[in-house]
Amino acid sequence: MDAPARTPDEQPRPFVVPCADLGFDAPLRWLRLGWQDLRRAPALSALFGAVIVLVSLLVSALAWWLGRFALLATLLSGFVYIAPLIAVGLYCVSRQLARGRTPRLADSFMLAGRVLGQAGVFALAQLVILLVWSRAGMMINVFFPAEPGDWVSLAEFLAIGSAVGSVFATLTFATAAFSLPMIADRDVDMITACVSSVNAVLRNKAVMVLWGTLIAVLTFVGFATAFLGLAVVMPWLAYAAWHGYRETLDASGWPEMP
Repeated sequence: MDAPARTPDEQPRPFVVPCADLGFDAPLRWLRLGWQDLRRAPALSALFGAVIVLVSLLVSALAWWLGRFALLATLLSGFVYIAPLIAVGLYCVSRQLARGRTPRLADSFMLAGRVLGQAGVFALAQLVILLVWSRAGMMINVFFPAEPGDWVSLAEFLAIGSAVGSVFATLTFATAAFSLPMIADRDVDMITACVSSVNAVLRNKAVMVLWGTLIAVLTFVGFATAFLGLAVVMPWLAYAAWHGYRETLDASGWPEMP
């Protein structure tokens, strides 16, 4: 007897989502499309931007008042868990626009609630990376201390610290580049999304270096404007990241989120 035909949702899926080969014009195209979404949904973008600025100012104020260790604790225990949900809410705006619908705050809240568990897994992974990163920084300070007035030891400390930091920064960027937009769009587990994101970054190294550089520059501009620029920069980058995910990963084999 022949086995019954499988439905599309029952078809075996690869562990890694197929990815496209990107050209160097891709990051600028994502920014252009993200800017279009920003202009098409100004009210929601301003609301999310205001929340991001408020949280950033609050974290900075607590750090100033309580000290650097309190800042680390606040970042790790609070913002690391809130940020993925804010990002998912922003991705929902681009997702609704792509479907020809009018974005609503209720839709963003609903989608954030659906992916709460997966976003928690992502936040936990980022928390572990940050903790290990912090511990590595402490170990570098112990084994390669920068002696006052000793420029050689200072240069050695900065070189080693930068090299180690770049490894953790690259890992964080690679796992986050496309994973969160994917869980906001498809019914997929966070492990598959993160592995697929890392795979896509590794297969498009040069382009993703350019994309990471643009993110860093725009984020710096946001901070340099007393955090106020983040109200525009962060939603813009989130929308651009959504378009980057849609162009890079072929997640058609996974069912869409309702």
